[in-house]
Amino acid sequence: MRIFELTNKECAEALTRLRLGRLACSRNEQPYIVPIYFAFHERQLYSFATHGQKIDWMRINPRVCIEADEIVNRDEWTSVIVHGRYEELPDTLEWKLERELTHDLLQQEAMWWEPACASNIHPGAADEFIPIYYRIHIDRMTGRRAMPDSIDAARLVSPQDVPERKSLLKRLLHR
Repeated sequence: MRIFELTNKECAEALTRLRLGRLACSRNEQPYIVPIYFAFHERQLYSFATHGQKIDWMRINPRVCIEADEIVNRDEWTSVIVHGRYEELPDTLEWKLERELTHDLLQQEAMWWEPACASNIHPGAADEFIPIYYRIHIDRMTGRRAMPDSIDAARLVSPQDVPERKSLLKRLLHR
């Protein structure tokens, strides 16, 4: 397997395809990470939530990190990390166009609202369900892609290779 660094353009292309990621935020030196659906548009990530811990924490500390990946198998994957800043899009006339854009981008994915609403599905939830649209301004993004080595991909594993590999692993574990 070979691992390659992604360019900014390749990171952006991956984020355009990906929709599910993990958002990390922190408060008082305590990290917190949650899954989110997002949409990438013009070097920003758009998302949606209901009021809860991550919104409270991002309001206090807008510095966030998002990780998203695409896994084909253990030797073929892409991973992108975004460092950015949270910005809430309030439900006001001034922010109407940004909120509509966010909604339009997110609804391209079926069930885009589900992670944000899952914790609020209980009696009386309608009172607590206030949609919060937000975006992450991307300051920096990095990524890596793993691809099978052409020799490894073309090589057939013979039965006599298996015991050798097991004994090598056994030796490494018993050090």
